Amino acid sequence: MKRIFAAVAVLTCLASVAIAMGSTTKVPTSDQIQAQQAEALAREATQKVGSPAITNFTEKKLVRWLYELRDEPNYRTYSYIMTMTGKLIKICDSVGYGINTSVQFSNPEKVVANTRSSTYGSVFGTLPQAEPNGLFMPEGLAATYIMCVDAKNDDVKAVYVEPEVIVSPFPLSFE
Repeated sequence: MKRIFAAVAVLTCLASVAIAMGSTTKVPTSDQIQAQQAEALAREATQKVGSPAITNFTEKKLVRWLYELRDEPNYRTYSYIMTMTGKLIKICDSVGYGINTSVQFSNPEKVVANTRSSTYGSVFGTLPQAEPNGLFMPEGLAATYIMCVDAKNDDVKAVYVEPEVIVSPFPLSFE
C-alpha cells in the first residue's frame, strides 16, 4: 500500500512538472489586456472615421523644403535672442538654422539581449549608448548651436546659446 501511495505521489509530481513545462498558455497581464483593448478601440475609430483626405501634402512638401534648405552649405541666416520685454537682440549673421544640442549623431540606445532568462528565453531591452565622443547626451536640453559668421574674417564658428547663457569662440557685439 505504501508503494502504491509513493508511486501515485511520484507520478502526480511528474505529471505536474510535465504539464507546467509543456504549457505555453500564459495568463495575460492587466497591462497587456488594456493594450489589447486600446488597440481594438483605435482600430474601430479608424474604421468608422477614416483618414483625412490629404491630397496636396503641403506640409510634407514644406518639411522637405526645410530639410533641403538646411542642407545648403552656405545658406545665410540671421540669429537673434529675445529679451523678456520682447526686444530682439542680434547675435550674429549665421549659416543655416540652429542645431539643438540634444541632437545625436548615433542612435541614443542600443538593443541588448538577456539570454539568461530561463522563463522567457531571450529577453530584449535597450541601454543608453554613448556618442562617438564617448559621452552620453542629455534628453531635452534647451540649448542650440548657431553657426555664426565671424565679421572680422568671414569664418563660420559654432556659438552655443541657452536661454540664459551664450558661449562664443569670438567676441559678440550686442547693438
